[in-house]
Amino acid sequence: MRVIVTRPEGEAQKWVSTLQSAGYQALSLPLIKVLPAAQPQAVHEAWQQIAQWDAAMFVSRNAVDHFFALKPVETLVFTAQAAIKSRAYVTGPGSYSALLRVGAEASCIDSPDHTAGLFDSEALWHVVRGQMRPGFRLLIVRGTTVDGAAGDEGVGRDWFAKQATAAGAQVDFVVAYQRQQPQLDPQQQAQAQIAASDGTVWLFSSSEAIANLQAQCPAQLWQGARAVVTHPRIGKAAREAGFGVVRESRPALPALMASIESLQ
Repeated sequence: MRVIVTRPEGEAQKWVSTLQSAGYQALSLPLIKVLPAAQPQAVHEAWQQIAQWDAAMFVSRNAVDHFFALKPVETLVFTAQAAIKSRAYVTGPGSYSALLRVGAEASCIDSPDHTAGLFDSEALWHVVRGQMRPGFRLLIVRGTTVDGAAGDEGVGRDWFAKQATAAGAQVDFVVAYQRQQPQLDPQQQAQAQIAASDGTVWLFSSSEAIANLQAQCPAQLWQGARAVVTHPRIGKAAREAGFGVVRESRPALPALMASIESLQ
């Protein structure tokens, strides 16, 4: 079975390799392009003031990677030995692993249960809401969309910020990276058009990727296409785009493969 992974370049390879090892004809078609922030000075300033926040929420793996790419060497944070006692919040295992790679310690990270299967802002809120109180200061490290449609992380991020504010916390934001709609070349466009009706399974982990696909193939009809998505919001976007078959799955690869198998 052919599977198209639509995650940004750099994030897709693990999924592609695992699927190929399992016998799938998997390939990458990145539908979101990720770049550093247009104004890195804001990230530099956030690092200079990092001690003022009680916690930092990272909305994605890209938020972790791009924020820590500008970390001052001498700054120690999210470890038991650090003088700065801020917590790190993440919604899923990808961001959690990214924090571990940049030196954060598990004891300083709050995230939903990795075995629960629901990795979003609502699940994170259930974990950390007890920490919120008047005077609590929260930094949300996010991306911004340069063109195209807003992504799922914006919906969850804003919801989380509203909950924190209602609990009395002060919420600040910093943009650590930017997302762009990629320009598909003629070969990629032809590939997408064929995959709209040949039984290929599209793997979506963002509704922004679906919107970008529609923008790049504006005349294409998708009622013959099949998709596996990692969140109900993404499933809604796929159905609204016209995908004929949509399966919702937990974002863990074993669950994704089970969902793909269900389409055979």
